[in-house]
Amino acid sequence: MESRSKVAVVILNYNTRDLLEQFLPLVKTYSGDAQIIVADNASPDDSVSYLEQNHPDVKIIKLSQNLGFCGGYNESLKQVDADYLVLLNTDIEVTPGWLDPLVAVLDSNLQIACCQPKIKSYNNKNVFEHAGAAGGFIDYLGYPFCRGRIFNTVEEDHGQYNDSSQIFWASGACMCIRTELFKSFGGFDESFFAHMEEIDLCWRMQRAGYKVFYTPQSEVYHIGGGTLDYENPRKVYLNFRNGLFMIYKNLPSQNLLPLIFMRLVLDGVAACSFLVQGKFKSILAVLNAHFSFYTNLKSLNLKRNELQPSHKFKVNLPIYNKSIVFSYFVKKQQTFNSLEKINY
Repeated sequence: MESRSKVAVVILNYNTRDLLEQFLPLVKTYSGDAQIIVADNASPDDSVSYLEQNHPDVKIIKLSQNLGFCGGYNESLKQVDADYLVLLNTDIEVTPGWLDPLVAVLDSNLQIACCQPKIKSYNNKNVFEHAGAAGGFIDYLGYPFCRGRIFNTVEEDHGQYNDSSQIFWASGACMCIRTELFKSFGGFDESFFAHMEEIDLCWRMQRAGYKVFYTPQSEVYHIGGGTLDYENPRKVYLNFRNGLFMIYKNLPSQNLLPLIFMRLVLDGVAACSFLVQGKFKSILAVLNAHFSFYTNLKSLNLKRNELQPSHKFKVNLPIYNKSIVFSYFVKKQQTFNSLEKINY
């Protein structure tokens, strides 16, 4: 019988044998006593045979079909027994000492549900990476952004975010989370399939009184777009649709309808900008996202009602109480430190 690990690093893989070959050896070298697990989402390539032949010490969880990011993790983590889980993308290069600071954050306070490291670009190691940077936030309309990255403006790292601090969401590219909480909150919402599911989970946990943190003492490098390129129409669709799913589930009732309406209008403005840029597939992606939102309202209402009894809106959440769209495009506040202070 296997002994219980304190930390399990779980890498969800789909068809990226080349990335496993490149980055898995570093994960093994720099992760101390942590258990290393690769959960394979029914990859059509030779990922599994590569692992079996070259990394027999790595546990492999073989899923029978591609369940996406959400379902893949939810299903595979049922087979993982550890105090803490680190969900790690295949396209991340870890560094010496990357794991201990993440564990130390969770050890320091039982109210901290999860945390993330400083995430920088693998291809330009002086700048933050799009998916996570120095910690994630949302505005009051549910638009996500990061310390170090707002929309397409990505900052160079000059040490301006070298403080360990509370954030709103930790990146699913590299997230350290308490196993018990991940499972008790039902893991990721599988209707999301992929993208923004980590924000939804962090929001649900914070509504129950837990906190999310960022620590700069841990640093990793992310290629980004390893599954879908950032401007891929499929990703545009998922981001717009899942953003609507997320705020519908989590916003307080008194704010829901006006904020949903404002969000739909701003999504329309985004579609107009795609038109100007000639990105016609992206326009269709936004329209399909809205159609999917309308057709899923019944199931979203059920999820929303399930959250009400056990989750309280009175918790003070670190949400930017202005429009990040207005701040960025109109006021030209394009770095996190140029924004008005976010209250914790």
